[in-house]
Amino acid sequence: MSTFLFDSIIFGPVWSRRLGESLGINLLPVKRKVCNFSCIYCECGLTPVESGISGFPPAGRVKVLLTIKLEEMKRKGEYLDSITFAGNGEPTLHPEFPVILEDTLKIRDRIFPLASVTVLSNATRIGDKSIFNALLKADLNILKLDSAIEETLFQINCPAGNYNLRETIELLSSFNGKLIIQTLFFRGSYMGKRLDNTSEEEVSAWLSVLKQIRPESVMMYSLARDTAVDGLERVSHEELNAIAGRVEKSGIAVQVTP
Repeated sequence: MSTFLFDSIIFGPVWSRRLGESLGINLLPVKRKVCNFSCIYCECGLTPVESGISGFPPAGRVKVLLTIKLEEMKRKGEYLDSITFAGNGEPTLHPEFPVILEDTLKIRDRIFPLASVTVLSNATRIGDKSIFNALLKADLNILKLDSAIEETLFQINCPAGNYNLRETIELLSSFNGKLIIQTLFFRGSYMGKRLDNTSEEEVSAWLSVLKQIRPESVMMYSLARDTAVDGLERVSHEELNAIAGRVEKSGIAVQVTP
């Protein structure tokens, strides 16, 4: 178990299994995780109890640094698939997230018009209308759903506050298909309990919810990096493909990342 944190606002570009050549935007404090999930598989480690909602980079600073980096890449003739909001936690926690996303779209249009603007989010803030509307503007609005069974989701994602899975599913459905669901499949043990979101009960419940949400596509993957806790096991590509086949039968496009 050897997790890491991003030490800059703009990082990369790096090769992403799902997004290609990706330039990252970290809207969270550098060298400190801030999130309202504490996913047991997170490459940034578990969320500290005292993480707090502070220390975010100002919107103006993000705008300047992103412009400088993209102009530099353009001068060098470098290629870019995605400008991706990721980093040390949940990007939509930034109090100026809608403004920063709007700035990013404008900068992208001017310098790298063929690159997608992508948001990787845990979907906990979509009940906020300003966040919901901002995510609708992203080219790739990728929202996490690791289980459709609330007990399992709490074991995996350890959400803070008053998280309600049923309300979250209803809000995800409100995007009317303008979203991508991402799910990480794995199994293992944590805190003396066995976890496996690939079981028939789990997959059937997840498929039922997907049919309700009707996303434009689904991204499926398994563990590829160090995790926040020990005892977690990667799911094989063959198992992922078997689950993906059931998604495709429901008429939803699916991408399986090895």
